[in-house]
Amino acid sequence: MATATAEPWKHVAWLAFLGTAGSLGLSLGLNYLLLFSDALTPFGRSMVTAGLLPVIIGLPLFALIGWNRVEIRRYQQELNRSGTYDGLTGCLNGPVFTSMVERRAARRSGPGPRSGAFLIIHPEHLRSINMRFGLEWGDEALRLIVSTIQSSVREEDLIGRIGASMFGVFLAGATEAEAEEIGERIRRRVAQVYFAPKGTEDVLAIKVGGVMLENEMEFSDMFRSAEQHLSDAQDEAGFELAHLNS
Repeated sequence: MATATAEPWKHVAWLAFLGTAGSLGLSLGLNYLLLFSDALTPFGRSMVTAGLLPVIIGLPLFALIGWNRVEIRRYQQELNRSGTYDGLTGCLNGPVFTSMVERRAARRSGPGPRSGAFLIIHPEHLRSINMRFGLEWGDEALRLIVSTIQSSVREEDLIGRIGASMFGVFLAGATEAEAEEIGERIRRRVAQVYFAPKGTEDVLAIKVGGVMLENEMEFSDMFRSAEQHLSDAQDEAGFELAHLNS
């Protein structure tokens, strides 16, 4: 552990030594050349030294500092993104999605108590795809499904990965008709996606279960009810929507 901690400091010390030695050598060499130059007066030599050395030494130094700041900012953005989004599909990860849904479900988007709809989407035959074509094609199927969901919902809707192969969609302020339309649209479009692992065309299918939210509640209650209606879907690629009043 101590060796690993000391390793970066060795690189910093070595870089500082090389930079200082290089700057010193450049300064001595430049002053030596100027000293024996007959074309310059002493004042001219001092002006060249005063103006040229800061450019030669300072420009690379500040460029390096600026580059390091850009890299640090990029790393921070990557860390923030990895803490917010699912690495495979690009949608919200489970904890962030859960928190955002609970906050938005507490809002009222208009007259009346209804605050929106919550859908659960479960891909069918994913295990079969993994076994027949490999895990990388199972991952590709998940990415295609999420991409289809994103193109099928409204801009203000939330999409999150809430399980290894399960996704949630929160439709803030949606009416029952809007929720049914969006759920059916997602199901229909997923079935139309071109998916050909290893050149063999296959069909993607999903189940969709959902609930209309009529009162403020915790995410676990939404999930439990939506999952029950997911299990009650009439066929293997069906959609069922119900009301949740408590």
